[in-house]
Amino acid sequence: MELGMVGLGRMGGNMSRRLMRQGHKMFVWDASPAPVEALAKEGAAGAKTLAEMVRAMQTPRAVWIMLPAGAITDATVTELSQLLASGDTVIDGGNSYYLDDLRHAEELGKKGIHFVDCGTSGGVWGLERGYCLMMGGEKDVVRRLDPIFRSLAPGRGSIEATPHRENRKNSTAELGYLHCGPAGSGHFVKMVHNGIEYGLMQAYAEGFQILKQVSGDNIPAPRRYELDLADVAEVWRRGSVVASWLLDLTAGSLAKSPDLGEYSGFVADSGEGRWTILAAIEESVPATVLSHALYNRFRSREEHAFADKMLSAMRAGFGGHIEQKAPDKK
Repeated sequence: MELGMVGLGRMGGNMSRRLMRQGHKMFVWDASPAPVEALAKEGAAGAKTLAEMVRAMQTPRAVWIMLPAGAITDATVTELSQLLASGDTVIDGGNSYYLDDLRHAEELGKKGIHFVDCGTSGGVWGLERGYCLMMGGEKDVVRRLDPIFRSLAPGRGSIEATPHRENRKNSTAELGYLHCGPAGSGHFVKMVHNGIEYGLMQAYAEGFQILKQVSGDNIPAPRRYELDLADVAEVWRRGSVVASWLLDLTAGSLAKSPDLGEYSGFVADSGEGRWTILAAIEESVPATVLSHALYNRFRSREEHAFADKMLSAMRAGFGGHIEQKAPDKK
């Protein structure tokens, strides 16, 4: 299939590469010319403007936006509404707020342009591992774009089948992608996914903080242990009930740098955690763990502990997130 990709950052560029490797024709554009030129050398059709990219594509066109949530995505959707035609589709694969999806679907729908929101998880490892995809939008439109989603997704891989799913043979969930429902539902599922991610990361960070500080002078000598945290993380990876990809990343970070000295512990949040808590409030769900994880990120910007450095290391590991500097205090 043909696909236009707008935004060639950490994920957009590698998603384009993965799709090209599987035979799809990619049309690419970014505000910065360098990634466009790089992908053009690899076989993509690079464009100097968004309008040029749209003109080069055959109808019905599908354009995937991989940009930061908020103003820049809003502006791009509006521009595409003026460039695309009835029957074309806009896919928002970023971490947009699901309520924005409803507005975008309505805005584009007035011109007969379809809208699909696609929560995308996979970070900087997705080129080889594939991306977990959660889509919202019209069923027929999502079905027509299935070759794109199937190519981006990881597939069954080596993961064992879940028992008692024999009556769900028509589901694509086992392949790593899922049509969740109407507009907004894909990003809603991804939003909660990221809220849970905050909680999991916080649990690991706090646990390793406890393991590290048991060697402190305030602990009685007989109970003072000098634990090798890299080895603890490694042994937990093998047969433990707390094994996970996040633990894999943690083990790698500790093996490379036991004190995580390259991190300050300033932990950013990209919005989904906040939106998850807002949804929990609206639904009267007591999301105590997820709330604590979010508030701890706020606290990390005032004082930094080893647990905060571990959170920064995990974010760098799965998403390539570069640690932000604390704002100057006046």
